[in-house]
Amino acid sequence: MINENDEMKRLIKKSRILMEQPEGVNFGKSIENKIADDTKEYETGKSSGTNSEEDSDSVKKDKSKSYRISGGLLTLHSKDKKGLELTTEEKIAFQATMDEFVAEVSDLSDFGVLNMYPNEVQWSGKVIDFDLEFFFSIGENNGVYINGDMIKLEDKLTELVGKLTSFYGKFKAKWAKVLSSRKKTVNI
Repeated sequence: MINENDEMKRLIKKSRILMEQPEGVNFGKSIENKIADDTKEYETGKSSGTNSEEDSDSVKKDKSKSYRISGGLLTLHSKDKKGLELTTEEKIAFQATMDEFVAEVSDLSDFGVLNMYPNEVQWSGKVIDFDLEFFFSIGENNGVYINGDMIKLEDKLTELVGKLTSFYGKFKAKWAKVLSSRKKTVNI
């Protein structure tokens, strides 16, 4: 399990990557490549950041595996190989999530990586017509987060925020079931 300090460092790193993006760069593609580089860190088996030699021997190393599904990227994070196996139900849930987002929130969207940890799911992307980034998280940091520069407040923006909030409820319900199912499968 990634401790809170490591998670915070990872989120700060992603934030810095986003802030370094030049104007006009396709958010989904450029951040996807940089996050893939971040993912390679986990694949190499770096430890979760323990300082004590005794602790580092007893702690399993974090691993991750990414899957491309209909143009989207889903990354599983686990300490063992069995936790890196993607089921058909999870593939269907991911595809349905993207399709529902397009239908219910905005058809002009770039999706980032959906990261699935043993106790948390994180998904981000960008609503292009508002130049607004969104971040959904269930687990330790439940909620919908948005980010944007100098976004004009208007009724359409208020409507979009409402749609994001409404969609988050569906996202949370769907992915909480997936997490629960993964825990049952791993424990069997």
